[in-house]
Amino acid sequence: REAVAAPAAMEAREALQELRAALRAVLARVREGEPGEGREPFEPTRFWDALGQTFKETSQEATKLSLAFSRSPLPSAENFQKLSEDVQNAILAVATVYYWLPKGQGTTLRKMVRDATTEVVEGMIQLTETILISPLESLSQEQLISTGGVWEACEQVSNLPRSDCLPLCFADNQAAVVSALAACLSVVKDALEEMENALVEGQDPYSDITEDEDLGFRGNRDTYWSEADRKLLSSCMGLIKASKACLKKVLSVVKAYGKAESPEQIAQLDDLADIANEISPSVDELALSMYPPVNQLAVRLNAAKLASVLKKVLEITKTSHVCPPSEEGWVQFLIGAVDHNMDKIKNFTQGEL
Repeated sequence: REAVAAPAAMEAREALQELRAALRAVLARVREGEPGEGREPFEPTRFWDALGQTFKETSQEATKLSLAFSRSPLPSAENFQKLSEDVQNAILAVATVYYWLPKGQGTTLRKMVRDATTEVVEGMIQLTETILISPLESLSQEQLISTGGVWEACEQVSNLPRSDCLPLCFADNQAAVVSALAACLSVVKDALEEMENALVEGQDPYSDITEDEDLGFRGNRDTYWSEADRKLLSSCMGLIKASKACLKKVLSVVKAYGKAESPEQIAQLDDLADIANEISPSVDELALSMYPPVNQLAVRLNAAKLASVLKKVLEITKTSHVCPPSEEGWVQFLIGAVDHNMDKIKNFTQGEL
């Protein structure tokens, strides 16, 4: 029996390797390719229904693939060929439907759908690789986890941002930009909270680092903030708070006034999302430079970069359709707040230049 089983196992592994190669080719196409503007008018209902169906079918094929190699006997060459074709067809269908989404629907929306599609294909590749390295005719914990990973990735389609303005709440670029801005705001909130906790008067920012075993204490003044540092950092915190306020207000107006009905509106929303995506990494860079030992020039440069990004976000907001005249007041106020904190940072760092 073992003599018969060995060739069968070898054939199964070779077939799995071929399946993995085919899936990797699809993944490369999804990552590198760009959807085109189809000849037919884009139909949101048809697109979202088809995307949901292909994700569902892929989840089912993942289950079949996993079960086929978790019990005895292994599938015959003919059965595996059919199973492999079904998996490939399901993945190709997911990729094909993604390509139905034209560029004109918005780059932010397209990126979210591409990311969801990529995660499904990557999950299926991971499952195939896990089966390859697991004992055949058994269900390993790793294989269970990989199968569950495909299921979770396939369920993502139901969690993509939805628009209240469209029938049946289909996603559009306005909903995608709202989701992207909310994610940025969450990151900035976390960074602000972390810095506020570290800056509590008298608190050691490196309190989580253990003492030196030989000395019994760190004994390095570079791990503490001086009074001059704290004055500078107070203005830096003002800039980070302005970042939070900026994202919060922009998110609010995009929710209230954002539309994705014309190419101009869609493009304006994408511009907003693109520049807003630069806020959280700029906040992170500034926050990291604020830890002791403080290099005041580095702090000033990072603060200037963040201030520039914030002003761009506010200027793009002011000139877009999401900012009616009734909203211009807070835009000007936040531009003033950014300038005020940046002026203070410049004053505190004059001696360093």
